[in-house]
Amino acid sequence: MGDGEPRVPTAIAVTSADMALPPQDERTLPAAVLQDVDRRPLEQVLAELQTLVDQHGHLIVVCSQAVPASVERRLHTVRALLETDRIALFRPPLPPLGIAVLARQLRQLASCDLSPGVLASAGRLLTHYIHAGALLGSVARLDHVPVSLKAHARSWVPGSQFGVVAHPAPQLVKVGSEGALHGPEFGTWLLVAKGQLPSDWVTGTLAPSWRVQGLREAVLPAESARWWGTGRLTEFCAYLPDLSVLYQLVTSVRQSACHWCGIDVIGDRCVFCSASPPAYDDGSGGGRDRALGHRRDPALGRRRERRALTG
Repeated sequence: MGDGEPRVPTAIAVTSADMALPPQDERTLPAAVLQDVDRRPLEQVLAELQTLVDQHGHLIVVCSQAVPASVERRLHTVRALLETDRIALFRPPLPPLGIAVLARQLRQLASCDLSPGVLASAGRLLTHYIHAGALLGSVARLDHVPVSLKAHARSWVPGSQFGVVAHPAPQLVKVGSEGALHGPEFGTWLLVAKGQLPSDWVTGTLAPSWRVQGLREAVLPAESARWWGTGRLTEFCAYLPDLSVLYQLVTSVRQSACHWCGIDVIGDRCVFCSASPPAYDDGSGGGRDRALGHRRDPALGRRRERRALTG
């Protein structure tokens, strides 16, 4: 790992206190908590984000797709009013506990010698190494994972429980059946957040089958019930805990400069200005980023559309 550390590390922000997990190690930086950004006066939120940018240079806001639309609108409004490309808004397709884990991984990496653009881009890369799911008492209102008519019918049977993985690939099994959830093929730790459902199956059956190297507990995020469609759940997330492994993953991917704002990034899109690299025809009918000499990493995807939100 690099010896040099930035004097002022990039700030990592979450949208509620329960998304700011306790430090994973002694180098994990604290999260900036943007509490109730849609309810507080606009001037107050503007001043808060301006102060974070002034103090840290760049700010990465990691938020769940389950946050109210008013929170998303307020963050866009503040970013537009500040007229800055130093605020990245990142909404990866993860359940709330997975979002909290990813934000903590970025807080770990913020202590290293990574530029703000590379750190922000790392969020998209590390998302692919997170296995996030839940034990649910009902799947009747679950809309983030395909649910069969048979599973819907079983939801009405008293005592039914379902093991669900939402990311990286959707899976659903009825607890007690012969089916099993496929887990990561690499060593992980498991974080468990208990809701209105006992966590025995997660800790006693799932954890051993996934061969997790460690198990920790966390407070269930308030957004989880909305995301999973029920409060009768226990949420879980398998993740890479070691900073050295995270750092190696990120630094092994080739860096390039964003053609629009000039910041160093990994992957195919700048998380701060949302620009994708220009495509050039190589004669084979497909676009290539030859101007940047950029080598795509398969895990980072091939989306090119420019979006206001970079998640």
